Amino acid sequence: MGTLVPITEPSDPRLGDYSALTDAALRKRYERERGVLIAEGPNPVHELIASPYPVRSLLLTDERVATSRHLVDAVDVPVYVVERDLLYEVVRFRLHQGVLGCGGRLPPTPLESLLDVARRLVVLEGLNDHENLGTLFRSARALGMDAVVLGPGCADPLYRRSVRVSMGHVLHVPHGRVGDLSAGLDRVAEAGFTIVGLTPDPVAPPLDELDLADVDRVAVLLGAEGPGLSETALRGARVTARIPMHGGVDSLNVAAAGAIAFHRVGPGVRRG
Repeated sequence: MGTLVPITEPSDPRLGDYSALTDAALRKRYERERGVLIAEGPNPVHELIASPYPVRSLLLTDERVATSRHLVDAVDVPVYVVERDLLYEVVRFRLHQGVLGCGGRLPPTPLESLLDVARRLVVLEGLNDHENLGTLFRSARALGMDAVVLGPGCADPLYRRSVRVSMGHVLHVPHGRVGDLSAGLDRVAEAGFTIVGLTPDPVAPPLDELDLADVDRVAVLLGAEGPGLSETALRGARVTARIPMHGGVDSLNVAAAGAIAFHRVGPGVRRG
């Protein structure tokens, strides 16, 4: 059971992990140097507690203590309790849910370790938007993707905005990084994955026409908003596919496109 610790001063050093959450440059530096991550809201905090990431502390407004007993009872860490105005002063925005958690970061998983266990893989190139990244991780968990590989230019999936948008599910999906996407894709292919590069190119076959009936291992390759996949990434894909669209729309938000692709290739979806 967590220990309730009332705090009355915004400058109390015990609240340092939670200070200035809207200052992106400061938070990225602080979280990298301290090895921490922040979960905002009851559901993300619940997922943090249930995840492999160690919990460092919780931060609650006083009126949320009674409704957060299930969270307090599930941890053995300090639970800082503050008045709502003090919380706003610390985090520097009006966090209406009044529930936060701080966890310790774990290092990215090596590519080889991901390839040893995954059957459904997500590979991302240049995805630098935290909200899209968080949404993709949430969809990956929901739709049976086993792991995510982040190529060069991808944002930090453990940054607070990604954690919040993913509803904490990013903390349950193993992820790793590769410095050279071309070499990484070669290794993914060598491990027996069929790499499907998603593209709006009208020449590419429709996604729902791919024959995956006898395919054991599939990797979905996605690029950033705007530029999409680079020529290097497309060469690394063994298969390309598009999502057919109507009404003159030429492409979807990458998170929406990813969810459609994950549903198509996910476990149990083996139609030809």
